[in-house]
Parts: sequence; C-alpha cells; structure tokens
Amino acid sequence: MISKLAWKNIWHNPLSTVLSMMLLSFSVAMISLLIIVQEKFENNYTANLNNIDLVLGAKGSPLQLILSAVYQIDAPTGNIAYKEAQQWMEHPFVQHAVPLAYGDNYQGNRIVGTTKDYMKLYGNDLESGRFFNANFEVVIGKNLAEQLNLRIGDQFYGAHGQNAEGHVHDEHPYTIVGIANPTGKVLDYLILCNIDSVWEMHHHDADHNGHDHKQIEEDTIEEQHSEHKAHEEEEDKQITAVLLKLKNKMGLVTWPRLVANATNMQVASPAIEINRLFSLMGLGIAMLSYLAYGIMILAALSIFISLYTRLNNRKKEFALMRVSGGNKFQLFWLVVQESLFLCLSGYIIGSLLARFVILFFGHYTDNEFHLSIDPMSVVLAKEVYLLSACLILGVLAALIPAVKAYKLNIPKILSYE
Repeated sequence: MISKLAWKNIWHNPLSTVLSMMLLSFSVAMISLLIIVQEKFENNYTANLNNIDLVLGAKGSPLQLILSAVYQIDAPTGNIAYKEAQQWMEHPFVQHAVPLAYGDNYQGNRIVGTTKDYMKLYGNDLESGRFFNANFEVVIGKNLAEQLNLRIGDQFYGAHGQNAEGHVHDEHPYTIVGIANPTGKVLDYLILCNIDSVWEMHHHDADHNGHDHKQIEEDTIEEQHSEHKAHEEEEDKQITAVLLKLKNKMGLVTWPRLVANATNMQVASPAIEINRLFSLMGLGIAMLSYLAYGIMILAALSIFISLYTRLNNRKKEFALMRVSGGNKFQLFWLVVQESLFLCLSGYIIGSLLARFVILFFGHYTDNEFHLSIDPMSVVLAKEVYLLSACLILGVLAALIPAVKAYKLNIPKILSYE
C-alpha cells in the first residue's frame, strides 16, 4: 500500500519528477558507459599483449610503434631493413620473433605480411580452410570475413597504403584460403599473408613506376644488370616491425638502449607504453566520472527540493493517513520510498541509455579501434557500486523531508481545518 502510494505521489508533480529523472539518468548513463568501455578497453588491450615482450621497429614514438604493430590502429613509425632486423630476431635471448610487413589494405582493413607464428601468439587456429602457402594467399579474421561477407575461395584486390582510396593493385588478386577462429582480439580484424607477397607487390610497384619514367630499350643491358638488380632487391627488403618474446628478461632492460645506440631502430615495451596510455586515459575518465557524479548530486538536490517544498502541501494528506491508522514510521518510509523510486528509475533509464549508446556507436569502435563491445556486458562490482551510490543519495535526499513528516504535529494540523 505504501509503495503504491509513493509511486503515485512522485507523479503528482510530473515536471519536477521528469527533471530529476533526466539529471540522474544522464549521470548514470555517463558513469555506466565509462565503466563498460574502460573495462573492455583494458581487458582487450591487455589480452593482446600475450607472448609479446618487446617490439622492434623504426625510430619514432614508442607508443605509436606499439599501437601500429600490436593493435593495428595507428600508422607505423616507418620501415626497417629485414637483414638488420634478422640479426636481432636470431639473438640468443629471443624465444620467438614474428616479423610484420605492411603495404596494402582492402577497404581500409590492413593486409599484414607475416609468418604462421603470428596466429600462435594468440593461441589461435583456423576455423576453416588452411594456412597460406604461396604468395597472395591470405587468411582472414573471422569478424572481418563476416563484416565483408567473404568466404574461402573469394578473391579481392588490395589498395596501396593504409587508406581505402589508395591505388588498387589489379595485377595481383589475393585469394582467401583460410578463416581464423574468433579470438576477441586484433587478429579478428586482419588479413594475413606471407611477407613475400608484400615484397613482390612492392617491387612490382617500383618496376612499374620506373617504366613510367624511362623505357628500357635494350634487352642486353637489362640482362647485364639483372644480377646486380637482384642483389639490390635483397638488400632493399624491408619490414615494418618485429614482435619479440624473450627467453631472458634481462633483455627488457638492456635492449631498448642497446638497439637505439647501435642501429637506426628502436625497441619498445608494450607493457610500459600501454600502462602509460592507461594512465592518460584514466585521468580523462576520472574527470568525466567526477562530472557525472556532480550531476548525480545535483539530481539528488533536485529530489530533496521537490520533496521538501511539497511537504507543506501534503500535511493534510499525512494527517488523514495518521487518523486512518497509519503510524509515524509509515510517513517516514513513504517519503523515503518516493525518493528511492526516483533514483531507481533514473538508474534503470541511465543504464539502458548507456547500452543504447554502445549499440549505436559499436560499428565505430569496431572499425577504428578493433574493439568489439557487447551492449549487454555488465561489470558487476562497479555497477552494484553505482546502484548503491544512487540509492544512498536517494535516502540522503529524502532524509530531512522524511524526518519532518515523521515529526508532524497531527492534532495541530487538524485543528486548523
């Protein structure tokens, strides 16, 4: 009975109720959205670091190197000579090394030249088909295959560079020979081929551009220089980065300075750079959380003002309840329940709103950050904390009006009637 009356009372002044709910819902939606995205981001980015101790690449921003080589979401810092990188790949400290070579994309999705060991980094296998064995054979991630509606046996042409608008290489079609198992990691959004495919495409472009500028007229001259050209091509072989797993963890400390001083390359630690990224993100998330909690407090203040100002108009109602057999505690509990109903409704609406935002922008996080977020995901501990905060604010907002209702002098109120 009390609960039903409390629910009807909060809609006695719909404008005030809607305003309080909007403020509370907006704050809950912000906090809930931050909780879900941060949790998914940290879990996903940490999971992608499995079996990767260091990343070898061109000098530049270490964070950019990690984002491009491990997470495939940034432009690489440049290319490095394969022959020079190979010396570090074969170092006694190295347990395994996985080279990566970028060059083309398909509809904006990166085509990565690598070895079969790349999939082993994530403990992954093929869902169907086989691994690539020849040039221009590819294995595609499960999510990407579904997104682009590609199947084993399909062919496509890559575009130069990392932009979908790049020059299309229509002389070498890629053939899908395998589809990887879904992992929930960056592998789901990649197209993998052998490194020779990237090199062959690169040298074909160089030869094609050279012919555009100068026509070779004498076959004899070309034959004389063929051996020299092959040697130059061998020296010119480049890759983008190398993912390293070390046997000896001392390399984590010594290699960054050693490589930087001895070569034109750098070594970056994914763990260090991602922790740095998390700390920067954490500051931004904390600021947004403070803002959201501030709005939540404003919502509680709005509820308090609404209950307090309505108290004088409801004295007769409370007096009639007492005359009808109600006690002081029921009056107290009625006011508290009105506040709790408002807060609980605001929490439910805010949580649903956060999920709607995730659902609406899910394709953006998928495409730009290779981050798939389930709109129905729940971070139980933090969401229970958020619900508790809402309910506690509801009790605090109702406390003073509820105490006043509890202390009402019923005979005095009725004597004025």
